[in-house]
Amino acid sequence: MKYDDDVKKRLKRIEGQARGVLNMMEEEKHCKDVVSQLSAIRSAADKAIAYIVAVNLEKCILEEIEAGKDTGKVVKEAMELLIKSR
Repeated sequence: MKYDDDVKKRLKRIEGQARGVLNMMEEEKHCKDVVSQLSAIRSAADKAIAYIVAVNLEKCILEEIEAGKDTGKVVKEAMELLIKSR
């Protein structure tokens, strides 16, 4: 699968957020603030996962339809990926 620039930008943003959390920890910031930022990272990661699965699912469904196959298996696999990621 080719990953587009949007998802790469999301991950770079997450990378920056993680560095920020490490800095907060080194500066001994309040745990409430650290947890809040970690929650934002988790949310951003969840959105990146959903985006990747959705783009891949669309591609796979189109391929299955072209081949005259049932798309149910592909949808089930995508759902399992999303569930597993939580």
